[in-house]
Amino acid sequence: MAVKKNKNIQMLHYGEYEMWDRGSKKLPRIRRITHTVVAQLDVEFGYTLKIQKCKGQMLSFCIEHPPFLDEHGAIVPPFVGEVFINSNSYFFYLGDCVWSPVHDKIGAWRFSTYIDSLCVADKTIQLLPKVDMEDNFDW
Repeated sequence: MAVKKNKNIQMLHYGEYEMWDRGSKKLPRIRRITHTVVAQLDVEFGYTLKIQKCKGQMLSFCIEHPPFLDEHGAIVPPFVGEVFINSNSYFFYLGDCVWSPVHDKIGAWRFSTYIDSLCVADKTIQLLPKVDMEDNFDW
């Protein structure tokens, strides 16, 4: 099925979010619209889309992240997946949260969403190291 010409895709928010319950149908709430997020344990970040007039189509996504290793020492590939759009007014959150160890998650995270192989949303969010202000001063 081709992407309908009258489709409407809006990026509602991007940046730092409240912690998301992945088992819930509710999307996370935005905390701060930003391109940069301080990398701290359990910080949620990404974007929310409102997708209209695409019911019945498949949405695919890709999260490209800094290189970090899995439990076997191999570099983890980008996260990819597909979701079926089941309504004419569909809300979609694409994001991730920081987990331990935090230091290897620092860098650029690129979030991309596609419908019928066409990129409909693309955003890069930089995870920055936490800076301890006391380290910057001689007390």
